Amino acid sequence: MSAGVKTIVGLSVCLACGFLLSILSCALYGNWWPLVVVFTYALAPLPNGLFGRYVSSDPLADVGSSVADFGRFLTSMLVVSGFGLPLVLAHSGIITTPAMMMSIGGGMLVYGTIIVYGTLFRAQSDF
Repeated sequence: MSAGVKTIVGLSVCLACGFLLSILSCALYGNWWPLVVVFTYALAPLPNGLFGRYVSSDPLADVGSSVADFGRFLTSMLVVSGFGLPLVLAHSGIITTPAMMMSIGGGMLVYGTIIVYGTLFRAQSDF
């Protein structure tokens, strides 16, 4: 059992720490603009979930699905905007640099948790 209870608990702690950093980046500095990044956390996995079923299960098939590629493009656009938005807000002086670093750190924890969860449970369901 590669993804047991300890793995799920560890991933949930990482996810909670990521959201805590994002909320603290708003609350400690009295500016709630970094909270906009949290919406990208929720929206980023949706295109892969919606358009992922259009991927061919046959690895030898030479058929590419433009719908699946569009879903990957939307996911990557949301992930990049999740990291870029705090940078732009800090550069324009709307948020402070420590709030930007906390927001990006929280984003790294949240996105990393989503990626690790997906790889662990996809590998388990293939058998």
